[in-house]
Amino acid sequence: MNAQTEYLMIDGAVGKLQCAIDLPDPETQGTPRGLALVAHPHPLYGGTMDNKVAQTLARTFTGLGYAAVRMNFRGVGQSEGSYDAGIGETDDMELLLNAMRLRFPDLPLALAGFSFGTFVQSRLQLRLQEQNRPADRLVLIGAAAGKWDMPAIPANTILIHGELDDTIPLSAVLDWLRPQEIPVTVIPGADHFFHRRLHHIKQLVTSLWD
Repeated sequence: MNAQTEYLMIDGAVGKLQCAIDLPDPETQGTPRGLALVAHPHPLYGGTMDNKVAQTLARTFTGLGYAAVRMNFRGVGQSEGSYDAGIGETDDMELLLNAMRLRFPDLPLALAGFSFGTFVQSRLQLRLQEQNRPADRLVLIGAAAGKWDMPAIPANTILIHGELDDTIPLSAVLDWLRPQEIPVTVIPGADHFFHRRLHHIKQLVTSLWD
């Protein structure tokens, strides 16, 4: 993402996984005040940790003072293994969390994802809740409602969706959220990939964070 991005490999369930860590500016922000894991869109349709929305989320979190960690899902980039319909990817994301907890212990945790990545992160949050160690906050961009069986999410989740998303229609997201009574922020004119609307994601997450 920038010259200071640190790349590393961790051990996944079916092989090595390629990861990237971005830290807040030590001169202006000091040490990280939180840890954010960012999940990218669908691996079979060109999704990688270098996706523009994933990078925007990483930049947003470093701006908030968080260590932002992205990972190429299995079968993407230098990550070994193959696509596993979100099941294995959730396992790998939990392994990433455990690895990062060794480096960033006891920091508040945020889980963020875009499209397919929202399915993975919402499943991971459900698992972490069952383990009594839930993330403090979720940020879901282009939530994959209607595409995958999205579980219920915490009331403080930040959701952002494009008005003109024809990959995951806004109506499907509203149908998923309605019984949970959770609001979603809609960006007028935005498509699924938020073309020319990426700056709104950073602005909205930052403004809604506290």
